[in-house]
Amino acid sequence: MIISTEYVTTKYTRNSILGKSHTYFRKKTIIILRCDNCNLIFNREKGAMDPARATNQFYHVCNNCDAKQFAQAKGVERRKIWEMPVSSLKTLDQL
Repeated sequence: MIISTEYVTTKYTRNSILGKSHTYFRKKTIIILRCDNCNLIFNREKGAMDPARATNQFYHVCNNCDAKQFAQAKGVERRKIWEMPVSSLKTLDQL
């Protein structure tokens, strides 16, 4: 779950060909998230995430949790809601 966004500005210095040093700034957007598995608060850079996943319509899992195990557990929950066995050959358009 997305809690908030923060901006971090970093100052860098580089040397030109003529030997002069120039400073420049880079601004990063950091998204503060809550893990949907363990409720731990963690952060990710927005540039490192798929833009479509930067919403609350998707689950977010921290690095401490196993994302694949979490996804399997959510699949079991959905099957229980749909009351559909695992070996069922029905597709979603047949429901």
